[in-house]
Amino acid sequence: MPDERIEKMQDELLALNEQVQSIQAMADSEDRELTEDELKDIKALSDKFEDIEARIEQRERISEQNNRLLETFGRKTEPQQPEPQNAPRQVQQSQRTTEARIQLLEDKGKWGWKNMGEFAMSVRHAANNAGNIDPRLIANAPTTWSSEGTGADGGFAVPPDFRQEIVEKVMGEDSLLGRTDQMTTTSNSMTFPKDETTDWDDTGGIQAYWEGEGSAITQSKLALQEESLRLNKLTALIPVTEELMEDAAGLDSYLRRRVPRKFDFKIQDSIVNGTGVGKPTGFMNSSALVTVAKEAAQTADTVVYANIVKMWSRMYSPSRSTAVWLINQDIEPQLLQMSFDASSTVPAYMPANGLSGAPYATLMGRPVIPLQAMQTLGDFGDIALVDLSQYLTVTKVGGIRSDVSIHLFFDYDMAAYRFIMRLAGKPWWSAPITPKNSANTLSAFVSLAERA
Repeated sequence: MPDERIEKMQDELLALNEQVQSIQAMADSEDRELTEDELKDIKALSDKFEDIEARIEQRERISEQNNRLLETFGRKTEPQQPEPQNAPRQVQQSQRTTEARIQLLEDKGKWGWKNMGEFAMSVRHAANNAGNIDPRLIANAPTTWSSEGTGADGGFAVPPDFRQEIVEKVMGEDSLLGRTDQMTTTSNSMTFPKDETTDWDDTGGIQAYWEGEGSAITQSKLALQEESLRLNKLTALIPVTEELMEDAAGLDSYLRRRVPRKFDFKIQDSIVNGTGVGKPTGFMNSSALVTVAKEAAQTADTVVYANIVKMWSRMYSPSRSTAVWLINQDIEPQLLQMSFDASSTVPAYMPANGLSGAPYATLMGRPVIPLQAMQTLGDFGDIALVDLSQYLTVTKVGGIRSDVSIHLFFDYDMAAYRFIMRLAGKPWWSAPITPKNSANTLSAFVSLAERA
């Protein structure tokens, strides 16, 4: 009979491996090297992995020694009573489970499944035939059992590779999340220091001085503030019909398409409009936002060239190279007809140039991205110029957690997929900055006031 402690430690190895794979996958999806914090996290996880491996090896050695002694000297204890008649199936099931666990340690994250559809078909079969469950499901079910092969909540964990594919789409090129300053944490909150002094601030923080020959060097003191973020929970619960579950390919494409789109919109909307209560703080509700007033005689529900020029002038200059325009699509007719002034025929807006140009139109040389999270034409929040690298997001290591339950909608002949992502976010800036030689404040987040 398999050693339960070894099985438990093998479960720990799976969990640790999943965390390491998720950290690396997140960096790969952003086409960057691992950060210093991520390297530290991976080292800590790898050290723990090696420690558990050593303990498993030690237990296996002890067991092997015991078996050799029994073979050499014979049994010293009375044999156990014969198992009940149904024992062979249970023993066989346990052996298959152990073999599956060992195989999973060498797997890259799909746990032996070809795709999400194949996994779902096995879950469906488990719901209808509890006595013959695929060992790949059992090996990854919760360690507390309420019945054979079925977790205490009647569910099975979705393999990490399938979850990671959803994360990669949520953090893809078209996502606002992928443009933010991203960090990860293993806990549900994160505290970090930040320095909001400007380079030209001569009243606090790090200072630089011109010193004469032989003079003592003047000291300065760090001006660090402490910022804390508590992760919020974003969820999706998706009932799936028996008919859809019978179509493995259809279910696979359905979940891959719908879940990322739903998560992506909620995240984008929170980055723009979030209140900070139960969700991230959006830049439109941030004290760091600079709002540019409309022109004195400006017609309602319009965007004019003077608005664009003034918004650009309030964007902090180091952020201009990474800033993007976020607009409601209703604004596009205004931009397409915009010129430098009433008598000019030179366009101020450059539409995307098909396959030969960038995927986005440009304004002041920066991409223009239509976004459903932006308000309608004329309202506050219909157009913004933002540098999202100055917006901090913190996600929990492991990305999206997902499970499938075969019991929740049992009376409707359905299974239910549950996806959970923990995320926090807010602008790094707590307020606009005042330039050295001007009274016009600057920010990495600039919007246009209402034109009613």
